Parts: sequence; C-alpha cells; structure tokens
Amino acid sequence: MRPMKKIAVLFSGKGTNFAHLADTMKGDIEIAFAITNNPNAGGIEIAKAHNIPLDIIDSTNFENREAFDEALVRTIKEIDVELVVLAGFMRILTPVFTDNVKAINLHPSLLPRHKGVDAIRRSFDDEYLEGGVSVHWVSSELDGGEMILQRSIDKAGLDFEAYDNAIRTLEKEVLSDAIRVVLS
Repeated sequence: MRPMKKIAVLFSGKGTNFAHLADTMKGDIEIAFAITNNPNAGGIEIAKAHNIPLDIIDSTNFENREAFDEALVRTIKEIDVELVVLAGFMRILTPVFTDNVKAINLHPSLLPRHKGVDAIRRSFDDEYLEGGVSVHWVSSELDGGEMILQRSIDKAGLDFEAYDNAIRTLEKEVLSDAIRVVLS
C-alpha cells in the first residue's frame, strides 16, 4: 500500500474550495493541515468539522508582507506536507514564500488573462467567447507561475450569475484534478 500523500490548504474566506477538497480528496491524499490569514474566515468551521489541524496566522499582525510570509513558511516547514494548495488565499506572496514552498494556486480565469482580483467579473465582461479556470505553480509573479491545468467554459447564453456559478463549480473539479496530477 502506498503511503498517504499529505497537503496543506491555505484559504482566506468562505472556504468552499477547501470544503470540496475535504469532502472529496480521500484515499491517497490527506489534507494534513490548513492555514488561514483571516481570523473570521468561514473555512475555519470547515477545518473543525473535518478535524483538520488549523493555524490562524492573522496577516494584520505583521508589519509587512515579508514578515507574514516568514511566519507562514515557518509553520509550513513544521508540518511535513508534500504540497501546499492555495484555495482562495487572498494574499500576494513574496519571494520569502515563493522561493521556499512548493505550492499551487487556483485562479478563476484562463491565465494569463485577468490576473489578480475580480477575475470572474473581468472574464465575463471581456471579448472572448469562453472563460475558465487555471491552476498554476506559485511564483513571485502574481498569477504568473507555470501552468498545471486549465479548463474552459463557453459564455454564450449565460448571464453573470450563471457564469459565476459555472466557474465556481469548475474551480472545484480543476483543483482536485490538478492536485492529483502534481502528486501522481
């Protein structure tokens, strides 16, 4: 029997992608740890419900990004995981993190289009016939790391609400698939 592969999940908000991973990543992949930078994140309850060890590293308690990233790296190095997964982790990470941690990021657009925040809205409003989701390696360039997996959806006939829902559903599938690709 192969040993269980361990990941850590970083999140900042409701944790819907984190919840999907906790519900579906069974078998050979274990969420061994979760970290949030937001002491009010909804994902905290998901970690508790799934008995996933959790650390809250409040980013507002640090004087700069580098100091926060140092604390994040220290915690990650202590937990012995094979991969860190950013699932709605709303922080721009510095080389203090990106040079020291093997991590992937989920982004709700077809990169390199629409890097950064509000990507779903910007993707819906652009001139392209399709939008989609990307999972990429985390690098020091915002949403600029090497691509692991992308999937697209056709925007034809969708209003923004339907498009937003379709992207959020696709995110969950693509993130799970990308984790399996990276760890296989």
